[in-house]
Amino acid sequence: MSSIADTPKPPYYAVIFTSLRTEEDSGYAAMAEKMLALATEQPGFLGVESAREGVGITVSYWADMEAIRLWKNHAEHLIAQKLGREKWYASFTTRIAKVERDYGMSKSI
Repeated sequence: MSSIADTPKPPYYAVIFTSLRTEEDSGYAAMAEKMLALATEQPGFLGVESAREGVGITVSYWADMEAIRLWKNHAEHLIAQKLGREKWYASFTTRIAKVERDYGMSKSI
């Protein structure tokens, strides 16, 4: 993923998932791709940004806390969470924040 999410005017919410991976890679990329596709279909999903160089950081943006709750408890996402705890992540932290202000700039490249 190599773009900045096009989020609406605040307020909205950010789920910040920070992780350290294990050596196990079996099925990770396919599951990550599946979860991204599934998340984009969820009501209230606004976008995602992700980077990994040692520490992985994925920030997903959501319209409200209810959309976040529904995504956290989605049946297929629960399976991915279980596999992540069992084999893909050495450690992780999830943080949820309300975005009250955003600003930026963009140049045509």
